[in-house]
Amino acid sequence: MADVKIKGLYKRYGSFEAVRGIDLDIPDGEFTVLVGPSGCGKSTLLRTIAGLEEISGGEIAIGGEVVNDMRPRDRDVAMVFQDYALYPHMTVRNNIGFGLKARKMPQPEIDSRVDAAATMLGITALMDRLPRQISGGQRQRVAIGRAVVRNPRLFLFDEPLSNLDAQLRDEMRGEIKRLHRDISTTMIYVTHDQIEAMTLADRIVLMRDGVIEQEGAPLDLFERPATTFVAGFLGSPKMTFLSGRMVRVEGAVTIALDDGPRLPLPEGRIPDVADGRAVILGVRPEHISRATGPAAAPGSARLDAVIEFLQPTGSRTYATFRLGRAQVMAEFEAHDTGRPGETVPLDLNLSRASMFDAATQRAI
Repeated sequence: MADVKIKGLYKRYGSFEAVRGIDLDIPDGEFTVLVGPSGCGKSTLLRTIAGLEEISGGEIAIGGEVVNDMRPRDRDVAMVFQDYALYPHMTVRNNIGFGLKARKMPQPEIDSRVDAAATMLGITALMDRLPRQISGGQRQRVAIGRAVVRNPRLFLFDEPLSNLDAQLRDEMRGEIKRLHRDISTTMIYVTHDQIEAMTLADRIVLMRDGVIEQEGAPLDLFERPATTFVAGFLGSPKMTFLSGRMVRVEGAVTIALDDGPRLPLPEGRIPDVADGRAVILGVRPEHISRATGPAAAPGSARLDAVIEFLQPTGSRTYATFRLGRAQVMAEFEAHDTGRPGETVPLDLNLSRASMFDAATQRAI
């Protein structure tokens, strides 16, 4: 096992900077997920750690050892790729053990490690099959097994589940989570899927345009996003953003939405900003509910809105409304929704809302 320390890392392709001055410390044994939209630099960062890309500046240390000039094979890391990269003419057993055989490890030890990995991953019945004779999820287990038998000090995953269907992705997420629990080795995992990031990570590193936008525990980023980008990226369905201005009247503070109603802020959520300042209020669907009591709950604002359309998911139904210029999505009970065109009372839980400066897009 090993920690990873990255200081001032740059990766340039000509004049284009794919990674721009990254500083990142990953403790020994942590499961860190690099997440962000396509082109944000997350896979490039992972490949520089593996040694598959030469860095343009900065320093990478693994287990206290600077590896800038070290060959990939000497870094003692194992990488699992998106496309499995299995040898089609080899059986599952030989695919898993191939790297050990190439290192001239004694055959009894190879067999012992391969059998242990197969048992851990639940693929012992597949050992004599070829890759074309097993499913996509089973192939990914084989690819993970090939990494596990090396007993590396660091595991790297480059979007390993993106080729699987939704049900297999759910299953494999659980397998990877269990694997980390069982072996407690440092893992760095790249994905563009925010659900994968939230469910797998000890810590999320959310990237944008080659830099780190925010890092922290999954719920910290979800509940306390530093920018509107973070707030909008994490969460499904995504957060609704309402533009307006702060209005202070006789000690009370409201947000006057653009072409919409005024929302009174609870005392605990009043920021120290000037009257008239342009702000953005971020509200998640689960914090907007269909009103039931005679008055809004403490910390909430009540208003009436017309249902535009409904999206049932089984356990919940998401209803879309319009408040001023913005479309707002609310989370309802599955069978207590109303119909499109119907006006219903809503409670917005403003004590759980996020607030951002309209000019900087940063939290206030």
